[in-house]
Amino acid sequence: MLPEQASQQKAAKVAGISLLIMAILGPFAYLFVFQSLVVYDNAAETALNIMDSQGLFRAAIVSLVIVVILDVIVAWSLYIVFEPFHRNLSLLAASFRIVYATMFGVAVFQNYNALKILSDAEYLVGWELTERYNQAMLYINAFNNGWNISLIIFGIHLLILGYLVFKSLYFPKFLGGLIIIAGLGYLIDSFALILFGSYSFELSVYTFIGELLLIIWLFIRGRNGFPS
Repeated sequence: MLPEQASQQKAAKVAGISLLIMAILGPFAYLFVFQSLVVYDNAAETALNIMDSQGLFRAAIVSLVIVVILDVIVAWSLYIVFEPFHRNLSLLAASFRIVYATMFGVAVFQNYNALKILSDAEYLVGWELTERYNQAMLYINAFNNGWNISLIIFGIHLLILGYLVFKSLYFPKFLGGLIIIAGLGYLIDSFALILFGSYSFELSVYTFIGELLLIIWLFIRGRNGFPS
């Protein structure tokens, strides 16, 4: 096996493992914790839920921070995997993912701000309860808004990645098509939320299958290697 192929194989393993961990931590934080604690039309109830489950909320924040770190690792790993096929596009795809990870990290920090204003002693003096609750909800909404904007960048990353997968000899063409569809799903959802405030349909919930299949194929390539 050539050194370049060995590097690709190792990078595929790293990307597959990282994406698998992200596929566990992300839903845990957002679907299990945030969706159970945050009541978007009731700041007081949300604040009380967070205070009653501080440990869980902190665990969700840490989980998302780990996701941010893994996103950077995935960006590097996928660049190594696809660089022999098209260096410039691989670099562009990695750059978009790193920009997304940065924006997402800033968004995640808003949840920490919400926790601080609800639990830190310096905010307990001079603030009315309702003021603290409302400010915490503003931070949580800022997280959602920031994440929504960052998904535009992530969607573009997936479009480029899908093209690389489609054109490469390493992966099946249908997988590239599914990843492109996943990218379009994020783009449509994010732009629709910006353009139409009442938009509530989440297309990306139905188009993400390509991302899951990519994990499987990365493990396959990580085990079987890449053709010369």
